[in-house]
Amino acid sequence: MRHPELLIPASSLEVLKIAVIFGADAVYIGGEAFGLRAKAKNFSLEDMKEGVAFAHAHNVKVYVTANILAHNSDLDGVRKYFEELKGVNPDALIISDPGVFMIAKEVLPEMELHISTQANNTNYGTYLFWKAQGAKRVVSARELSLQEIKEIRAHIPDDLEIESFIHGAMCISYSGRCLLSNYFTGRDANQGACTHPCRWKYSIVEETRPGEYMPVYENERGTYIFNSKDLCMIEHVPDLLEAGIDSLKIEGRMKTALYVATVARTYRKAIDDYQLDPKRYEANMEWYREEIGKCTYREFTTGFFYGKPDETTQIYDNNTYIKNYTYLGIVGQQDENGYYSLEQRNKFCVGERIEVMKPNGENIEAVVQGIYDEDYNPMESAPHPKQLLHIDLGMQLDQYDILRRREEE
Repeated sequence: MRHPELLIPASSLEVLKIAVIFGADAVYIGGEAFGLRAKAKNFSLEDMKEGVAFAHAHNVKVYVTANILAHNSDLDGVRKYFEELKGVNPDALIISDPGVFMIAKEVLPEMELHISTQANNTNYGTYLFWKAQGAKRVVSARELSLQEIKEIRAHIPDDLEIESFIHGAMCISYSGRCLLSNYFTGRDANQGACTHPCRWKYSIVEETRPGEYMPVYENERGTYIFNSKDLCMIEHVPDLLEAGIDSLKIEGRMKTALYVATVARTYRKAIDDYQLDPKRYEANMEWYREEIGKCTYREFTTGFFYGKPDETTQIYDNNTYIKNYTYLGIVGQQDENGYYSLEQRNKFCVGERIEVMKPNGENIEAVVQGIYDEDYNPMESAPHPKQLLHIDLGMQLDQYDILRRREEE
């Protein structure tokens, strides 16, 4: 059985560091162009350099996405961008477009190249094609079952790696190749600007009755007819490992540090527990379920892994996330007064009970003893987003601990 890589998304340098500290084997990021998450904060070249150096210091790899479906006007820019990446030293590029792939081979001949899920990789013939072109890894289409992935593994060379999404948002269109956003808003999902119209509420208008809106029903449950549940395979780690998958990938380059830390830590522990002792994995299942439910999500499904999804994999009555915890911030360094720096992400108050989330799996309850502004003036609460603070929780903390607050049910 292969030892799988845990591959975690990062939307910014801050989130990359959290992914590394909370258990990633590898992190994938986007630059300021040519990735499929144009609305993410993304990385400047300087941030990329710092992120790669930080990850490599912790023996973690970094992959850079360049997975748009390129148009003629993109190609000169792609070439220039790849020239700039020579000074960044990532471990691989993730590419979907054959033209972009050829430019990468020319400009970065020593770079490891991975084929994005956007390339519709649904059979072993496709894997063999990309192997012949020089690809090291191919990301499976999300429409594949575990049985199909096993068949691919049996028909490809041992050194060609399989990467598969195992957690996160699901796209309604085939391998993410969607035109809804283009038609409705003029923003191209295949160039990183998706407006997520699959999450919208729909009505219909009959052409002879303009202005008369009629609701769309699916089994009379609601009108969010394209709104998929989120993928979650935390209860099926043994099946993923037995399928021969080399890299277990988490979706979420638009997500917060709290989401990334929660998912990375939970899957890290589940994978390690199972490989240490399958009975340990079974014994800790309730902890995995509880922890994975502490990040925002849209209810869970196993996607296509055990056959084609049915009507139970959709959410019909709303498009909102379930949110059980609020992200308060990441603990910084300790100062000479014994306080810790923090950039506030949501309001919290002195006397409030919160939770300290540690990379090793511990969750420690704490009461906020003191909040101070940058000049150490005491404050009763921290109401201003991204305000720089000093905090006292009456306990020892570590840099990169995450603070969160459980929301009342």
